[in-house]
Parts: sequence; C-alpha cells; structure tokens
Amino acid sequence: MEVCYQLPVLPLDRPVPKHVLSRRGAISFSSSSSLFGGPAPRQLSKRRGAISYDSEDQTALYIRMLGDVRVRKPKTPISMNVRRLLSFQRYLHSSRFFHGIPANNPLGYILDDDFTGQAKLMLQKVGNWNFDIFLFDRLTNGNSLVNLTFHLFNTYGLIELFQLDMVKLRRFLVMIQEDYHCQNPYHNAVHAADVTQAMYCYLQEPKLAETLTSCDLLLGLLAAATHDLDHPGVNQPFLIKTDHYLAALYKNSSVLENHHWKSAVGLLRESDLLSHLPTEDRLNMEERLGSLILATDISRQNDYLSEFRTHLDKGDLCLTNGGHRHFILQMALKCADICNPCRPWKLSKQWSEKVTEEFFHQGDIERKHNLEVTPLCDRQSNSVANIQIGFMAYVVEPLFVEWSRFSDTRLSQTMMSHLSLNKQGWNEGRDKQEASSSRASEEQRTPATKDSNSKVLPQGSKGS
Repeated sequence: MEVCYQLPVLPLDRPVPKHVLSRRGAISFSSSSSLFGGPAPRQLSKRRGAISYDSEDQTALYIRMLGDVRVRKPKTPISMNVRRLLSFQRYLHSSRFFHGIPANNPLGYILDDDFTGQAKLMLQKVGNWNFDIFLFDRLTNGNSLVNLTFHLFNTYGLIELFQLDMVKLRRFLVMIQEDYHCQNPYHNAVHAADVTQAMYCYLQEPKLAETLTSCDLLLGLLAAATHDLDHPGVNQPFLIKTDHYLAALYKNSSVLENHHWKSAVGLLRESDLLSHLPTEDRLNMEERLGSLILATDISRQNDYLSEFRTHLDKGDLCLTNGGHRHFILQMALKCADICNPCRPWKLSKQWSEKVTEEFFHQGDIERKHNLEVTPLCDRQSNSVANIQIGFMAYVVEPLFVEWSRFSDTRLSQTMMSHLSLNKQGWNEGRDKQEASSSRASEEQRTPATKDSNSKVLPQGSKGS
C-alpha cells in the first residue's frame, strides 16, 4: 500500500492530537482507487487528506479525507486561506473582516459584504418550502452552504448562546463547503445547503419549535450541513466490491455515514470551534452529531421507520424527554435528506436528474472496469422516471406518511401534495416515453416495401 506521508497509527477511540490534526495529506488508497478516476497516490501530496490505514493491526488514525482541495501552507494567514472561496467584494474587505468588526452591528457587517440585495431578500424567506437553493447558490457565487448556515446560526442566536468565535465559525463553514466534491452532480455542497434549509423548516414546526433546546438546534443544523461531507459520488456497495480502504476501515457497515461523521469531527477539532467548551460536553456533542448523521444510512431506513411507526401507534412520544427529542431530530434529518420529491416540480425535477446522473456515472465506471453494474446505476436499462417512481413509492412516501402523522401541519400537507403531483408527473413522462419507444420499435420491425400494390409482370412480357 502506497502512502503520501507516514502518520502515527492509533485506535479510533483515542483523541487525535492537535499536532497530528495540523498535518493533513495522509490518504492511503487501495489499489482499486484508480476506479474513481483520481490522481496517482504521489500526486495526493498536494491535497488534504485523512486516513492512514494499517491493514495488519486493524487500527487507523482518522483526520479527514478531502478529494479536491489543495493543502494550505501552515504559515499562510487566515485571510489567504479562505480567499479563493470569497467573492471579489468580500476579498476587498477581508483584512477588515479578520482584524476587527464594528461592535455596533458585527453580524450585519459580514452580511453586507457577503450578499447581494437579492440574496438578502431570499434569506428573509428561508423558511419557505419553495426556497430555490439553486438560485440562492448562484446569487452567493457558489457559497450557498456557508451563507445559509451562518445566517441560520445567527437567526437562532447560537453564536451568542454558545459564545462561538465568528472567525472560527466562518472558517469552519468554509472548510465544510470545500470538503464537498463540486464534481459530484448530486452529493455536493448545494445538496447540503438544501438539506440544511429543509431541516430549518422542520425545526420551525410547532412540536419541535416548542420543545427543542439550543443544543438540539445547533446539532440539527450541524448534522444537516455535514451529513454527506466528503462524499465520493459512489455508494457503499461500490466501495465494498472494489475493496476501498473506507469499507475496510468501517467493516462494511454504514461506511459513508461513518466517514461523513468522522470528517465533520475532524473539521470541528481543526477549526477549534468548540474548543472553549468543557471536554465532556464537546465529546458528547460529537457523539450526538454522529448519531444524527448515521441515521441517514438508507440501508437502515426500515429500522428507523418501524420504530417511528411504533411510537406513533402507541402515542408515547414525549418531547420533554431528551432521548425522544434526539430520535425526532434523526427522523427530521432523514426527511430533509430525501425531501426532493416533496419539493415543487421545478426544483424536484432538477434534483431527480442530478441524482440519476450520479447513479449512471457510477454504472459507467462499473461497466468500464468489468464490474457487475448496479441495477439502479445502469443507464442502458433504467430511466430517470423509473428510478424516481420507485424511490417515491418505496422510500419517500412511507417515511413522509409517518412524518405527517407526527406533525400534521400545513407544511406536511404541502409536501404530500407535491409528492403526489411529482409522482403523477413522472408517471405521465414514463408513459409518453414508453409509447414513443413502442412506436419506434414497430417502425423498425415493419419491412419497407417500395410498392406493395404493384403487379409483377410475367417473365418475358413487355409493357405496353
């Protein structure tokens, strides 16, 4: 196994030393890593990384993996670190931003530099279910996740409540956004921003708004923003069948979700965002964050859904109970993660096309390397409509039916209405496509004849 740097190895349950966290760039790939179309291992020395994995003693040191961002030089000033992610307008004032913010309205100063007028107006309606994250991402110059999450922290007063350093928070959010792979059609920072906005809508629902604590709100937003952190653009079965080192590291169980969680923890520690909190509280928050992110594992959908249904049937959910509140946060994040089919058609259709594009890309890689093509990822036998209809019927609808039982509000009715209309739209599209394909097939099967009614003259006869 070839590695870029040699890092010390220690069990996963031990805290990562600060001097090690500062040394990013130690990814060790299995021989199958070329399937991702990534660079040669030695080229990774220019990129930030996360894992030094020892296959012999099954121990590993986790820092974080990053696939497409270059290493920042250790002595480079903070303002230079984030410059590439700042718009030109923000860059002009970066020195003022990092060296002092007017005391009379500190948050307002940042917002003034960050947003155009239209983006500010959109944030005033961030709790609207029709919120267009694609438009917001364009208006913020591709920084939708940073700007939206910072705004929500400000809205809830979490910066003051937890005494968060705004520079550290900003840097933390920038690193989160960097760690999403922009080349992924679906699992990218825009998806994370969309899930965070949906999570905010759920947190605003009466049952939750009346009972959630400030810590619940903080963790809910953090989990939404980081739930797919450093997603490679392929699914867990792909990682397992290609013997990817992450599959070995997490023993083929919730591989991606464990990686997203550990990546988020790595960023929290690197940024020192919560370093001022007592160690016990900080570790507890990291564990709860992991519990939320792990709940998004789609392979465990039925387990969570069954428990949710049982609670609703018994009517024993009590949101003054911390455990029950945490469970509802898990269900809310699960809903936010797969809520695209419940959005208005204009938004839902875009997400459907993007996730299918990512599926098909995986299928193309599998076919290219003579691997068994995942049925869902086979562009030769599948379509966007077929995939979405199945996803809605077997995954989305059962979950949102139970969520509507729990929170029977106008938002839930709106989501179920959109789900029904979108399902109808995809069914109509599939019917038209099948009819068109059927006509094309009939035309190909029908033999072409020049003149079926012409008479054949007897041999030797002459025409008049």
